[in-house]
Amino acid sequence: MEKYRDGQRELHCVFVDLEKVYDRVPREELWYCMRKSGVAEKYVRVVQDMYDRSRTVVRCAVGQTEEFKVEVGLHQGSALSPFLFAIVMDQLSAEVRQESPWTIMFADDIVICSESREQVEENLERRRFALERRGMKVSRSKTEYMCVNEREGSGTVRLQGEEVKKVQEFKYLGSTVQSNRECGKEVKKRVQADTTASARISACLVGISSWMTAHQLKLNPSKTELLVIPGSYMLVNSSQHSEGQRAQLLLHTLSENDTHCVQFSYFLYSRDGHSPGRLSVYVQVNGGPLGNSVWNISGSQGYQWHQVELAVSTFWPSEYQGPQVS
Repeated sequence: MEKYRDGQRELHCVFVDLEKVYDRVPREELWYCMRKSGVAEKYVRVVQDMYDRSRTVVRCAVGQTEEFKVEVGLHQGSALSPFLFAIVMDQLSAEVRQESPWTIMFADDIVICSESREQVEENLERRRFALERRGMKVSRSKTEYMCVNEREGSGTVRLQGEEVKKVQEFKYLGSTVQSNRECGKEVKKRVQADTTASARISACLVGISSWMTAHQLKLNPSKTELLVIPGSYMLVNSSQHSEGQRAQLLLHTLSENDTHCVQFSYFLYSRDGHSPGRLSVYVQVNGGPLGNSVWNISGSQGYQWHQVELAVSTFWPSEYQGPQVS
């Protein structure tokens, strides 16, 4: 794309969107594609047995339906499903596949490129036919068309007589692709993400440093490791006690089970350079039981990540005088 921009040549791109792609995979096509890809028959039978017994129910406001068999689609949430889907897409697209950069495909994110509008329209129709005759469906409303270095009168792309939406930018695999030479939006997005991450790290380190200073401990930069866990975060601040007892912890919120955990290593050392052992921190939630230790410190012989579960809390229990080293 950069070469076409520099050479002032047109490049036509269609971003293909498939409707409910996991739910539309026909089972017979799945078995066929697995065998076509060289998967051993014993593994095909194992997957068939797993899918043959899949059943579900529908729950609504007035009650729950009787159990019924699911006869189409891949299992949602299964670790095997992405692999099976890749096999299916690879086989279904084999007859219309073009080498990169004219066709880019990552899972169900497909980009078709060509130097002419007519050619990209023809390639789009060929791919649509290859997919839809095997049970897939191309979304007419979400498939989009973008032209780089567009000249006047370039026209639009149609899919079965229906005009494909024309855009000036598109987000592909997390990156914003723009039809002009600008990349400001992508740069701004990345700078903002970096700023947000830096602010979270700074808040965590400030709280830890304050607590260690109050307890005559020091941070050893050479043995400090940072573990970044994707997800949402919250700051827990104890403000009922003195500065020496105040602790700020950056907790990661696990989306699946609504628990919170912190994982650190090699950051707590005494003035003489020796590890004081385990740092125990306790929290209390709505009068519930005290939680587990947050930090698990080891000596120079090695360390294993220590994960703990915490409940949400904003203050230390009144009978507990802040974090202590044991």
